[in-house]
Amino acid sequence: MPVFRTLAATLLLLFSGLASAEWVGTTEALMGTRISVRLWHPEKETGEAAVRAAIAEIDRIERLMSTYKSDSAISAINREAHIAPVAAGRELFSVIRRAQEMAEITRGRFDITYDSVGQHYDFRNNKKPDAVTIEAELANIDYRFVVLNPAEETVFFKQEGVRINLGGIAKGYAVERAVDVLRKAGIQYASVSAGGDSRLLGDRRGQPWVIGIQDPRDERGLAVRLPLQDEAVSTSGDYERYFDEGGTRYHHIIKPSTGRSADEVQSVTIIGPDAMTTDALSTSVFVMGVDEGLALIEGMDGYDAIIIDADRQMHYSKGLLPGDE
Repeated sequence: MPVFRTLAATLLLLFSGLASAEWVGTTEALMGTRISVRLWHPEKETGEAAVRAAIAEIDRIERLMSTYKSDSAISAINREAHIAPVAAGRELFSVIRRAQEMAEITRGRFDITYDSVGQHYDFRNNKKPDAVTIEAELANIDYRFVVLNPAEETVFFKQEGVRINLGGIAKGYAVERAVDVLRKAGIQYASVSAGGDSRLLGDRRGQPWVIGIQDPRDERGLAVRLPLQDEAVSTSGDYERYFDEGGTRYHHIIKPSTGRSADEVQSVTIIGPDAMTTDALSTSVFVMGVDEGLALIEGMDGYDAIIIDADRQMHYSKGLLPGDE
């Protein structure tokens, strides 16, 4: 499949043909990105009410899981869990537990304690932690420092200085939950996206949804167009939150083993049935690199990957290659 320029790491939903009055939607700023909901319903008012319900669900999840909100449940965990176990509540606990499962599956390449170092990066102001800070905070990065008690639904940190961030899984969870809301409202055709994470409900009324994977070095260019239906798609890239300095790109996908930005690839897209999993996998594969990342994906039923490496070469998992059964 040819590269239409290069890849950039946000998914662009191509909504051509949504001019019918029954297609409704909105775009909002939530979870530090643009949230888009588009759906079809024969009754416009019913469709608009479903859109509002999906947005409200994403807003609720942000208030629960954002480390930028001091009154969120996850902020309370980061403040207090090194002192004593903190009750997370069933929903937040389940997402943290899934993140820990992904850490096990990826042998620590996905690690929510990366934020022990990640909190010191400021991409808006082009600031990065110095080597001394990184070295000191690396001692706090290890998902095994997070102790979960399923019976009590509590979270405990084994040592002071540990900090968690669900940025690599929460948006996938949010779009999956929003689609659940739409499904329960009787919606059959919809798409929900949060930055690089998208969840499709059904098709586009007889036609596939067309997902465009952005060229990581050309914000107006697309690397690939994917016709899909009833799938989740997540892209992680080094162009989402970043700055360049001295010929090096510093971006938000931190390699847990080094505390520095992963640099083997430019973009990773994962396709599969569950957005929370595709979200975590896109981050994991980005950290792993091409060979290890493809080996991981090809060992998981129902998931595929498209990787653009640091030399702008494209790599596909076997499920996307011609002739694959």
